[in-house]
Amino acid sequence: MKTGYPLTDMNDPGLKAKRILFIVNPISGGRKKNLIIQAIEKRLGNSGIEYRIAETERPGHASDLSREAIAGNTDVIVAVGGDGTINETASAMINTDTSLGIIPTGSGNGLARHLKIPFNLQKALDTILAGKVITIDTGTLDDQVFLNIAGVGYDAFIARKFADAGKRGFLTYLKVITREYRNYKPRKYELVIDGRTIKRRALMVSFANSSQYGNNASIDPTAIIDDGFIDVCIVRKIPLYKLPFIIPLLFMKRFDKTVFVEILKAKEVRVTRKRGKSIHVDGDPFTHGKQFDIKVFPLSLKIIVP
Repeated sequence: MKTGYPLTDMNDPGLKAKRILFIVNPISGGRKKNLIIQAIEKRLGNSGIEYRIAETERPGHASDLSREAIAGNTDVIVAVGGDGTINETASAMINTDTSLGIIPTGSGNGLARHLKIPFNLQKALDTILAGKVITIDTGTLDDQVFLNIAGVGYDAFIARKFADAGKRGFLTYLKVITREYRNYKPRKYELVIDGRTIKRRALMVSFANSSQYGNNASIDPTAIIDDGFIDVCIVRKIPLYKLPFIIPLLFMKRFDKTVFVEILKAKEVRVTRKRGKSIHVDGDPFTHGKQFDIKVFPLSLKIIVP
């Protein structure tokens, strides 16, 4: 852990005295984290802002660091990593006065893309120091918080395979999807959406708080991150011969217009499937039971945006 100390005078009169913790995931994405840490130290060393930098050492460590920082009256906690690091960091920040900052360094960076957080390090730091704060909704899958997207079915299956692939990045993700798609069979799901029961056989069911899967792939371009709803995206399996025509629509923000997607807005959803298996929360895979509940928590997280 490295610490910078507040100076008597501030170089930029527009900056307010704040306490900032940077939580760095050293294995997120492919960017060299020592260079990121050096850039943070160079930028903030003469800013008059008290800051600390901590690297995560194990799963769940970001949440522990976040809780400690909140107890110590830290004003801003910055997640330096991908959607998983952001999730862990923010999980301890729900309904607090501490604001979340993001420096995106992950593989997909879905939430950062939705919020238009710059990928350029200096511009991301500019955004954090400017301190424009909005409040967004968060969701839960049972007791697990998600900020971006949670899901069950094929995307959760792929999240598990990707985690086991050993190599990160978009090309690895694409290879896993391509290899597994042909043999994956749709599953039956019972969904109780705000008291209304529907049954669907689906490739996957995604619960979108934002529009982005990551890598600019948008399963639900209409998702609004502060509207008090989670969008339930029910996706049917697309025939192989149609994939070359349908997949580009994910990147053209038109995937929701196809006959293979049904989107329903919800405040609460109960999901029942035949057997327990994989789910994912902001891209991280978990094993879960055959029934779980999705809930939205409106305007529950403060976050810094451009």
